[in-house]
Amino acid sequence: MAACALRRGLLSTVSKYNKKHTLRILSSVADSSSSGFEVFRPRIQCRACGLPGGVQQRRFMSSRSRPEGKILETVGVFEAVKQHGKYETGQLFLHSVFGYRGIVLFPWHARLYDRDITPPMAESKPEPAGAHGSKEVKGKTHTYYQVLIDTRDCPHISQRSQTEAVTFLANHDDSRALYAIPGLDYVSHEDILPYNSAEQIPIQHELFERFLTFNPAKSPPFTARDTLKAWQEKNHPWLELSDVHRETTENIRVTVIPFYMGMREAQNSHVYWWRYCIRLENMGNEVVQLRERHWRIFSLSGTLETVRGRGVVGREPVLSKEQPAFQYSSHVSLQAPSGHMWGTFRIERTDGSHFDVRIPPFSLESNKDDKAPPAGYTF
Repeated sequence: MAACALRRGLLSTVSKYNKKHTLRILSSVADSSSSGFEVFRPRIQCRACGLPGGVQQRRFMSSRSRPEGKILETVGVFEAVKQHGKYETGQLFLHSVFGYRGIVLFPWHARLYDRDITPPMAESKPEPAGAHGSKEVKGKTHTYYQVLIDTRDCPHISQRSQTEAVTFLANHDDSRALYAIPGLDYVSHEDILPYNSAEQIPIQHELFERFLTFNPAKSPPFTARDTLKAWQEKNHPWLELSDVHRETTENIRVTVIPFYMGMREAQNSHVYWWRYCIRLENMGNEVVQLRERHWRIFSLSGTLETVRGRGVVGREPVLSKEQPAFQYSSHVSLQAPSGHMWGTFRIERTDGSHFDVRIPPFSLESNKDDKAPPAGYTF
């Protein structure tokens, strides 16, 4: 609590401090997991007082563990974290958990259903029939952002977060064919650590100059091109983030974001596709490892499928205080326009004991028009 009181006292000076503090990182490295150097990356929010730890949001690099041939480069200057309002198109940022550099393309206003908060009966969302528990969850508006990831940082975060997680159905007869746009991500408002840079092209991504243009008269100095606006409008049904589901079990928080991808015809039947993004985050101090997954998938057609397996996407990630999070995406298809999913992750402690972490139940809805297929790279 003493730290909380100190943070409250310093909060008024954060803006002035951040504007003066130079952000330095290695020229081609943004995460410590595979790079042999140390990054100080505290959590953005104090759990006791609820205030952001903005005064601590500096990135330090240890010279004794610096990779050979690499030097520290000035990337930019930190700005104050926004407590109210949203970040604008063109805002540069560091991801507070995964450490990569990115830039905001546009915001999404989602409904966050947080099962860790006990809601009043009004304005709550019923849990799908058959899912574990009977708790109703209140939804609140929460801001997420569509962002581009700097390609220089992708190799160093690939073990903790997929950089090709935003996928689309291909525009041809193969009903199972998917394609991805590398370096496209969804980021929650609280994961944004904003900074500014004097560079006209501060982010390396093949879509940066197609989507954004440098305008020093604006703040931030990067504005949307017509191609970004057209791409957003054309792909809105396939990109839209509408619902976010969150639940914590024994300090392991699971966040799920489902996306409807569209419908295809296969063997004289309709197949509906969704992708879902899952983030696991260790909110405690104990080192744990994900060992198994157990899914229950219910379709409106009346089928109930059970899926068990080792790990997720071929991995069994370790969640520690130094590397607390793992994020991945996967896909599911149904022969019905709606359904829902829920399940558990089997987590192992260092002493060999196990416990199950609940995956919050979420709906699979196809309430968007199945009109033109996604545009992808077509401008």
